[in-house]
Amino acid sequence: MMQRSFELIAFDGDDTLWHNERSYREGRDRLRRLLAAAGVDLSAEELETRVNTIEFANLQYFGYGVSSFTLSIIEAAIVLTSGRIAAADVGQLVAMAKRMMAEEIELFASARDTVAALSAVYPLMLITKGDLLHQTSKLDRSGLRRYFSFVEVVSHKTTDVYASILNRHGIDPDGFLMIGNSLRSDILPVIEVGAWAIHVPAALSWAHEDADEPDGSLDRYAQLPALGDVCDFVETFARSARAR
Repeated sequence: MMQRSFELIAFDGDDTLWHNERSYREGRDRLRRLLAAAGVDLSAEELETRVNTIEFANLQYFGYGVSSFTLSIIEAAIVLTSGRIAAADVGQLVAMAKRMMAEEIELFASARDTVAALSAVYPLMLITKGDLLHQTSKLDRSGLRRYFSFVEVVSHKTTDVYASILNRHGIDPDGFLMIGNSLRSDILPVIEVGAWAIHVPAALSWAHEDADEPDGSLDRYAQLPALGDVCDFVETFARSARAR
């Protein structure tokens, strides 16, 4: 049985425990087909660049999640067609957003076993970005809710946000481990706050989440190929934490 050394272990949700980005890729493909029908023929790469530019600019207004994405692709449709996009096409994008909100949650391989095993030893927290209603609904529909003692749905994942969460729950950063797929959101700010982090890259990832790996913190950071490797490596980190 694992020996407990961390006070709290946290997981990201989207593209760490369950598939998420592929729905957004499908949404961009849907937009590209609507644009082509309206006489605007763009490659997938060209559309990705244009939509990303609009999405990144809109984060300060709408945050993350399906609602923000939908507003951004509607804006992209208006801009790229010079306002000629039909109301019926906008309606299709809104209908697509509703389907995204209600779609079945598909867990990554080993997600359930990993979370269940760690929850038997450690209190677990879900820290995820996006819309509160949608993210809590996804957790409920994933079947993983019972393994998490705490749930934090945040607008952004920054060093200040992590520090606030740890302070509110009375957790010393040295006793906190974060597991996620995004270097920008799940790893770098956690290392900066003085905690531990495990990066499990996803096959599909939004460009906004890309970042360089952390320097000078390799004793507190690891990259693993799959969630199934996490439990064993938590013990490696735990031994390091106990030795400090």
